[in-house]
Amino acid sequence: MRGLACFFALLLAVPGVADAVEHVVLKREGREISIAGRLLVTAEDNGMLVLTPDGRLWSVLPEEIVEHSNDGKPMTPLSSDELGEQLLKELPAGFETYATQHYLICYNTSRVYAHWCGALFERLYKAFTNFWSRKGFELHEPEFPLVAMVFADRQSYDAFSRRELGDGAPAVIGYYNLRSNQMTMYDLTGLEALRSPGNRRGSPKQISQMLARPEAERMVATVIHEATHQIAFNCGLQTRFADIPLWISEGIAIYFETPDLGRSNGWSTVGAVNRGRLAGFRDYLSRGRPADSLVTLISSHERLRDPRRNADAYAEAWALNFFLIRQREKQYLAYLKMLSEKDPLLPDDPETRLLEFNQAFGNLEQLDAEFLRHMSKVR
Repeated sequence: MRGLACFFALLLAVPGVADAVEHVVLKREGREISIAGRLLVTAEDNGMLVLTPDGRLWSVLPEEIVEHSNDGKPMTPLSSDELGEQLLKELPAGFETYATQHYLICYNTSRVYAHWCGALFERLYKAFTNFWSRKGFELHEPEFPLVAMVFADRQSYDAFSRRELGDGAPAVIGYYNLRSNQMTMYDLTGLEALRSPGNRRGSPKQISQMLARPEAERMVATVIHEATHQIAFNCGLQTRFADIPLWISEGIAIYFETPDLGRSNGWSTVGAVNRGRLAGFRDYLSRGRPADSLVTLISSHERLRDPRRNADAYAEAWALNFFLIRQREKQYLAYLKMLSEKDPLLPDDPETRLLEFNQAFGNLEQLDAEFLRHMSKVR
């Protein structure tokens, strides 16, 4: 993928310092593209990472640059109305927009489902920001509207998402794209497997009742998981394209992923035990968890990206975050703060990740023993 190629081309990048708008004409796949935005990173080979007013990140290789200038003016993010107008030109016919305080919902399903999604995401946003604020971690308002694309059905979603996910699209219910800063999903109430005879979906209450059913739990959790990533990368907890350890990014998303749709606020019990992940972690232990399990989880992204091992890794990532938040909160928050200050496109090696973790939490072997003792008592 071109994004990965750009990443490796910018390994020696240094952060940009100017806030003025950069105007770049680049040639990609035989056509010229004009972009204008804030320069975040300039590489030693003159490649660039540019943030445009719609919230997108553009990785530009030096050989793609046709023209480049700076106008000396600061970048102004698009308003919700301006961004909606732009997106409707890019989306298939039939889409509309619905804006909430923080979200821009682009949809071609029913308006009531779009409103339900907006309310759900706003409740998540409030729960997420309140959770960290109460712990003393200072977040900020998103610079851009948080975009969610909601397709009417699985077929149209697959057709759209295939260009970003390739052949893996049919296996994904929803996803957040770091590059576009957008979340993409589809209307879950259209699935016959979630509907019983006479089960209507004409009101927010009926939608909540349908999606509160056990059959829908993992689907709703997946959408919330991706929405949590979007908030984390837009409110200052994490930085897009920075080398954030995957175990902590995914572990935090799992920590928030299952709402209580029967309650008006949806997240009255943030941090409750995730029963599915706890069962998965205990199963992993019963099969002989390796002694270096934490080392491999912390130092590398490999286990979380390996389809053969990621179920165990995701369960352990949730368990480790759960343990650290409850038992090592002060150290955990300091570690998060350090990670939040990392610049984009400056990768860490496994040794650096382990060193940073050890500096935050102390001896890894002792912590692992404490971790396992604590999790053995969780019910």
